[in-house]
Amino acid sequence: MFNAKLALKSHPEAITPVSLNDRIIFGSQEIVIIGGPCAVESLEQMEAVASRLRLAPVQALRGGAFKPRTSPYSFQGLGLEGLKILSDIKRRYSIPVVTEVMTIEQIEAVALHADMLQVGSRNMQNFDLLKALGKVNKPILLKRGLAATLEEFICAAEYILAQGNSQVVLCERGIRSFDDYTRNVLDLGAVVALKQLTCLPVIVDPSHAAGRRELIAPLAKAAIAAGADGLIIECHPQPEKSVSDAAKALSLEEMVNLVHNLEPIAQAVGRCILPPIASLMAA
Repeated sequence: MFNAKLALKSHPEAITPVSLNDRIIFGSQEIVIIGGPCAVESLEQMEAVASRLRLAPVQALRGGAFKPRTSPYSFQGLGLEGLKILSDIKRRYSIPVVTEVMTIEQIEAVALHADMLQVGSRNMQNFDLLKALGKVNKPILLKRGLAATLEEFICAAEYILAQGNSQVVLCERGIRSFDDYTRNVLDLGAVVALKQLTCLPVIVDPSHAAGRRELIAPLAKAAIAAGADGLIIECHPQPEKSVSDAAKALSLEEMVNLVHNLEPIAQAVGRCILPPIASLMAA
């Protein structure tokens, strides 16, 4: 059925763990939470985010330096300056960072500053980019295309795996539908299926799925109950002032409350949330 070799499970219990560092591992019993703004706007913004989230059960920081936008007139990110801000925050707060790479030409710079390279929904079938990332010794976060079938999603991962990089995490971020109340439709059935079909960790992005901040917490809880290995959630010190996707950004307080509320759900399905990064680094 699936035109894949490396991504598919050879044994029901098989899973390929993906490590951000010695302590933060996708695909273990411990659930990994990634939080942060859609876009890196300034050093002050990222300092506010990192200083708050490193004390919460959040283990990695997200933030876009290069932003693919539907409109060419929308904010496209700070580029290399954004990467330098992420690198500075990573060093000062001892928190791993995840950011998007859009082109082959960007790979070297992004890999120099980030712990994990994200392939966005629009680039899921950019096969030349995927093959190039297969030769990079960094974890790759691969987001599902906005109308991709599961076979297309798995085969996209296969492009990376086939080039030698086994460090791939799949991300369900919602698929396009006829209903415009939510930005996308979160496919939790895909999360369950991918966990059964593949040996790759699977996380969920409820922010891009919902597009509305009031829906993010319930969807995040449902994702953990469905077996997701982690979450990537957008939050901002002042959501209403965010230059990108303000409607779906949680406040930092809302983000902290959410991750604490996830802990009993994780326990109910035999999982746990990793401790705050501040605790992990002190251990």
